[in-house]
Amino acid sequence: MSFEHLPDGLGIGVPAPRLTWTLPPGTGRQQAYELELDRSGTPHRTGRFDSAEQVLVPWPGEPLTSRERVTVRVRVWAAGAAEPFGWSEPSTVEAGLLDSADWAAVPVGAGWDEDPEADRRPARVRKDFHLDRPVIRARLYVTAHGLYEVEINGRRVGDEALAPGWTVYPHRLRYRTHDVTAHLTEGANTIGAWLGDGWYRGRYGFDGGTRDIYGADQSLIAQLEVMYDDGTTVTVATDGTWTAAPSPILTSGLYEGETFDARLHDPHWATPGVAGTHWTPVRVHIRDPRTLVAPQGPPVRCTEEIAPATVTRKDDGRHLIDFGQNLVGRLRITVDGPAGATVTLRHAEVLQDSELATRPLREAHATDTLILAGDGPFTWEPRFTLHGFRYAEITGLDGELSPERVTARVYHTDMRRTGWFECSDPLINRLHENVVWSMRGNFVDIPTDCPQRDERLGWTGDIQVFAPTASYLYDCAGMLDSWLTDVGLEQLPDGTIPWYVPVIPGEPMWTPIQPGAAWGDVATLTPWTLYQRFGDLDLLRRHHPMAKAWVDLVERLAGPSRLWDTGFQLGDWLDPAAPPDDPADGSTDRYLVATAYFAHSARHLSLAAAELGEEQDAVRYARLADEVMDAFRRRYVTADGRMTSDSPTAYALGIAFRLLTGQQRAAAGERLAELVLADDAHIATGFVGTPLICDALTDTGHLDVAYRLLTQTECPSWLYPVTRGATTVWERWDSMRPDGSLNPGGMTSFNHYALGAVADWLHRAVAGIASAEPGYRTITFRPRPGGGITWAKARHETPYGTAAVSWQLTPAGLTVDVTVPNGCHGVVELPDRAPLTVGPGEHRLDTSDLDRTAA
Repeated sequence: MSFEHLPDGLGIGVPAPRLTWTLPPGTGRQQAYELELDRSGTPHRTGRFDSAEQVLVPWPGEPLTSRERVTVRVRVWAAGAAEPFGWSEPSTVEAGLLDSADWAAVPVGAGWDEDPEADRRPARVRKDFHLDRPVIRARLYVTAHGLYEVEINGRRVGDEALAPGWTVYPHRLRYRTHDVTAHLTEGANTIGAWLGDGWYRGRYGFDGGTRDIYGADQSLIAQLEVMYDDGTTVTVATDGTWTAAPSPILTSGLYEGETFDARLHDPHWATPGVAGTHWTPVRVHIRDPRTLVAPQGPPVRCTEEIAPATVTRKDDGRHLIDFGQNLVGRLRITVDGPAGATVTLRHAEVLQDSELATRPLREAHATDTLILAGDGPFTWEPRFTLHGFRYAEITGLDGELSPERVTARVYHTDMRRTGWFECSDPLINRLHENVVWSMRGNFVDIPTDCPQRDERLGWTGDIQVFAPTASYLYDCAGMLDSWLTDVGLEQLPDGTIPWYVPVIPGEPMWTPIQPGAAWGDVATLTPWTLYQRFGDLDLLRRHHPMAKAWVDLVERLAGPSRLWDTGFQLGDWLDPAAPPDDPADGSTDRYLVATAYFAHSARHLSLAAAELGEEQDAVRYARLADEVMDAFRRRYVTADGRMTSDSPTAYALGIAFRLLTGQQRAAAGERLAELVLADDAHIATGFVGTPLICDALTDTGHLDVAYRLLTQTECPSWLYPVTRGATTVWERWDSMRPDGSLNPGGMTSFNHYALGAVADWLHRAVAGIASAEPGYRTITFRPRPGGGITWAKARHETPYGTAAVSWQLTPAGLTVDVTVPNGCHGVVELPDRAPLTVGPGEHRLDTSDLDRTAA
């Protein structure tokens, strides 16, 4: 059993958490359920509920109070069964601090004055305390202005990185709850924390970044609550009695990297009795406890370690390391040398002339430095930075670097993997793997655009187009729900959605914030996507006011004409035809894009209103969508059925967004196929058109052309980077050009998930698995073989359990195996066959058998 969208129930931030469970094998469909809640050792059973619901089921009892711990079990009745299955294993949910009055902790940090113009050395803070009796339970509630890592009695608490993550700090600062019972002992104890600048006060943003975006203090907010064996409690909270000292981390930045002086580090610094005269009183700062919120998703963690593929020693003693995979993380090294010796680690995504290509990093130095203490081998990993890299250069070592002394540690939000795809074409498999790696590298607490250069922002348009792919590959509901909350907080009073969230100082192009299509439409389309994939109606409801304000704004901007043909627009961003100095100026009229998205968002707002029971709004926005569609056709579709922008993106928008009449739609499909083939199936779309073009071709009877587009290997195409050895998706179709040179543009990322949105089509069309009812309650299995692919398979962990499809072409026809989770049903649609409904379980279908049956 799980609670909300969290991997566990410890420190949950809602008083009535919803429950989700999967059914026992053989259940088929659930007819009824019963829950048992054990509060303080007193079990209470709810009695039988006649309901098939098993996903995000409402909390059945009194709301939780702060710190309350409840154990929950469920048992279910299968359809038609007189007796229930046995009780599930118990699961425990424990509330965090649900009331601001629960907080006694205040922010504490360095007590000395800092020069705001100079590099500021981070601090460590600590507190000695005494426990009089044996401890039976202890919880640490912790967050920071900046970043933190906590130790108790010399042992690290938790394993998350870059905590507390990045939110709109003035409104929401995330705290996390840790069970630290095993860290404590009767008698003397010490709690301490490393601090870092992070997003809060570090240099961040364009052109090297801006400092102190949210504040100048670097502070810990921690509240340790201990329960003794006699039931009494004691609280150790950050206050003026804590002490601080300069950290052995000399400098730290998300872009810059980290410098660590091992000579200044005492590994026992957070143990009792070691504080010396260099520890001085902290300075107390301010935080409104009403802004402290519990997490809605998992934290950033190390999820994998990668050994070097090759280590090459240069003539000058430098070591160049290739990890064989572009990733996001940092190095862990073990080195030895004399005191004061400096080891420098530099990072880059690609090489040029056998050296690190650092120009695409712009002002992100991505350099970590270790100063040795000279007391033997030392293992080190930076704490408060991450880099995007495949290659690393290490200088300052004596002799050879053996591969076992260096490891790349991969970091991202620790979401549960839920989706897999594989087919007979190894290049397409590598493309899919590249999409997965780009999602991992760019889901670092928020959905970012790139992980390596001086940017790394939560661009709203990028995730809007990628959300369908993301929600198949990983359980990202909690993370994106949290980020969408910040989108709503950053929404301007007139309804404008910022280009990126959280909003920080930007270049003149992005200031002041103006409304823009595709990016602003994240407000309507991404909540709808998450509702369809995870079945969370409350998520849709929470973000509905934001979506409504956005569409109302665009309606005002368009006016009676219903055409959004004014203002600043990015159009089909990074269309290959766009000039390098204006990536928005491609082959598609940017106002055609804007009006198409206006209609699409209005339609989805109507659908959302209907799901939420707001019938008047459902009718109103459906009518608005119809009016915009009519206006779109009048302005952008010519008398002979062509689009005024005779471009693949224009036709893909008209088809995929269902903006055309039946006759126009057929003609658009024909013209789209003509355009693709006339260019020898090279891609000609940017961020807007790329996620839509294969669906547009497929849905108008041109599946063969969609496969031609997919399997093209020349630049520009999806597989071109794969042939160049790419292990992630590139920002530009030609981030690396066929002659081996790098694109000279200022935006040349080699890890950017937006163009990888085609993976959603791979899942739904090539493999043939799709959600036909929110949360995959009904699953469509519709494989569409083509492109020389002889087999494909996909698996997705739905909220109800495992759904899978596997197909293979045989001399006799098409053989398809499908798996339907308990509690669901599937609709199998094979080529030229009537749809077939199947229930839970495993099913094999063969077109030759179906032919014989029909005969």
